[in-house]
Amino acid sequence: MIPELGHLGLILALQLALLQSVLGFSGAARGSARLMAAARGAAAGQGLFVALGFAALAWSFYVNDFSVLNVAEHSSRHLPAAYRLTATWGSHEGSILLWALILAAWTVAVAASARRTGDALAARALAVLGLVSTGFLAFILFTSNPFMRLDPPPPEGLDLNPLLQDPGMIIHPPLLYMGYVGFSVAFAFAVAALLAGRLDAGWARRARPWTLVAWLFLTLGIMVGSWWAYYELGWGGWWFWDPTENASLMPWLVGTALVHSLAATAKRGIFQVWTVFLAIGAFALSLIGTFLVRSGVLSSVHAFAQDPARGFFLLLLLAVLVGAALWVLALRAPKAGGEAGFAPCSRETLLLAGNVLLLVATGTVLLGTLYPLALDALGQGKVSVGPPYFNSVFVPLMAPALLLLGIGPRVLWQRADPREVLAGAAWPAIGAAILGPALSLAYGELRWQAALGVGLAAWIVLSTLPRLVRRGGSLAQWGMGLAHCGVAVGLVGIGLVTAFESERAVTLSAGESAVVAGHEWLFKGVVEVPGPNYSAVRGTLAVSRDGAAVAELHPEKRVYHASKMPMTESAIRYGLAGDLYVVLGDPVSHATWTVRIFHKPFVGWIWAGAMTMALGAALAALGRRRARQGDGE
Repeated sequence: MIPELGHLGLILALQLALLQSVLGFSGAARGSARLMAAARGAAAGQGLFVALGFAALAWSFYVNDFSVLNVAEHSSRHLPAAYRLTATWGSHEGSILLWALILAAWTVAVAASARRTGDALAARALAVLGLVSTGFLAFILFTSNPFMRLDPPPPEGLDLNPLLQDPGMIIHPPLLYMGYVGFSVAFAFAVAALLAGRLDAGWARRARPWTLVAWLFLTLGIMVGSWWAYYELGWGGWWFWDPTENASLMPWLVGTALVHSLAATAKRGIFQVWTVFLAIGAFALSLIGTFLVRSGVLSSVHAFAQDPARGFFLLLLLAVLVGAALWVLALRAPKAGGEAGFAPCSRETLLLAGNVLLLVATGTVLLGTLYPLALDALGQGKVSVGPPYFNSVFVPLMAPALLLLGIGPRVLWQRADPREVLAGAAWPAIGAAILGPALSLAYGELRWQAALGVGLAAWIVLSTLPRLVRRGGSLAQWGMGLAHCGVAVGLVGIGLVTAFESERAVTLSAGESAVVAGHEWLFKGVVEVPGPNYSAVRGTLAVSRDGAAVAELHPEKRVYHASKMPMTESAIRYGLAGDLYVVLGDPVSHATWTVRIFHKPFVGWIWAGAMTMALGAALAALGRRRARQGDGE
């Protein structure tokens, strides 16, 4: 009964999404406050029914209703209750339903905001969001129904993928989807402005806080995903340029360009067409990321060919929504209003240069991600495009963009004196040139990765903080400065861990030890430990330095009962100056095991930097919201 209720809720939500779109467009065209209010009501009803559908699926997982195919394939009676929640979105069908739920939440938030303003721009944006919701709800109902039944139901389920049985996977997908879906709001306001023929600063002011919040969530989602891969996969890395990682990085890069371009459009009314293009691009890349991860094409183009309906539906949705938006942009762009000019030495020029670098970097990531898939689809064999390619093309593009990040806020809008710009940048440049190599040498030796990372970080901080402290600033300006400093914190971690990380694989028997990165690792043996739905062997390693105890770590090797899938659970001692990381390998004999030991200096600064960036974005969004309320918008 509950699954059927959930399915009915999704059908009603689809109808209300269509109604929301029709009422929103009609109300805006006629200037009818009654129709626009009805569109907001339809949006609220749509959100309620999508939430009902999601709750029905979550309840089916919680009570182990194996008559639901989705539950039978992705859960079991022994799965801990917390991971049954994860299992709700652990499948393709559940993850798309989570997308629809988050889209409904964003839509309800826009509707609540539109209730205060009650203008045609918000009504059109709500109508566009209704079209996006219609597409995804149709996708669920026609190709990805999460409530399909099994008759008779099996006595036990197949269990959740062990990789997803982790606290990180409880929060990673919702955060990531909040970012992905959040860019649909910027897309909706951009299309609304295009349809109204008003590419002015007004729509940019409305879209900017929403875009900041979406970028905030996507930053946190990528951060949690990186941290999860670091501790869960047992390889000790924080980024591997995996296609799944790239699928989230690309909209983040374009979203970063969009956030900065919106600032220019909102403040000076410039880059009108360019900013709309970025809003469409960020949304398009979010859909492309969903297609790559959820169509099956990443695992194999042949797997995609075996079940083409889902992939083709997503591609069709992408073509219709993005294609229509680009078509309207092409029609409206020649009629865009005149823009104020600016000198070659101005903040506008630097901002545009940074945007171009971010888009070119996105293009290199997109090429490296899609090229192997295209060759495989054409029958030209399998090729691997990995870190060597991405590091060789991405880093040279991002280094000048980071230089612009430091100097851009120091330059005046419209026109600046080049001599004043160079004079103001002199001391930060000198400080960066000294601190980068000096800290690398202080750590042991001069290595270019450490010198570059620390040098760029020093450049950003020395260019940002003194100016803010000296001149003061609004909450939004402090938020922007904090986000830029978060980039600097992450650069310190990236530079130092890349330059000075160490790894050693050793074979140890109980009572034997090895020395790695100045630490002695004493292997005390292994014991068998039971888990709720797995069996494990747990090792114990005592870590000391100069005779003083540092930590006792307990890595595990697990085998999950239902899937028989082996898993490696690393053990980590986290620290401000670096992590001690150990993985239990395979047994050589009854008492002898292979062990992989890592020292990861300052790796935690990468994720601390991401959290600082997200905090800065939150402050900037709050500051923009207060400014709009102060203006009476």
